[in-house]
Amino acid sequence: MPTRARSSQLRKGRFSESGRIYMITTATENRCPVFQDWRLGRLVIFEFKRAENRGLATSLAWVVMPDHFHWLLELHQGSLGSLIKQVKASSAVAINQASGKKGRLWQTGFHDIALRREENLQKLARYIVANPLRAGLVNRIGDYPLWDAVWV
Repeated sequence: MPTRARSSQLRKGRFSESGRIYMITTATENRCPVFQDWRLGRLVIFEFKRAENRGLATSLAWVVMPDHFHWLLELHQGSLGSLIKQVKASSAVAINQASGKKGRLWQTGFHDIALRREENLQKLARYIVANPLRAGLVNRIGDYPLWDAVWV
């Protein structure tokens, strides 16, 4: 399957660095719009917060779109791959249980961009949380229930 083959290419050369800021993007299996039901999207957000409470990462900004999420975070401990695997696995179990579905929720792999602190993180956070506006899901970001940023 081409998606899985490409996802393994995403892991090549990946290096996790504690204290580094990353922008993560990952999508649902077959881009299924699972999070049109915002209650299911809240279960992903719960996993972001759980990772933060465990000291693994600090969330700087995130948005859960109908079929994917973007997460701007600072990694504190462990590997980035391990963190994303935990978030995806735990959210999949919770979402499948809440929706009564079975099977894969997430595509294999994820896309990450390592950022420097001197980059304009607030500008990137605004770009992330404005995704629902650009997608035409809402007219005002305040009308979309699945986003947050530390600068707000």
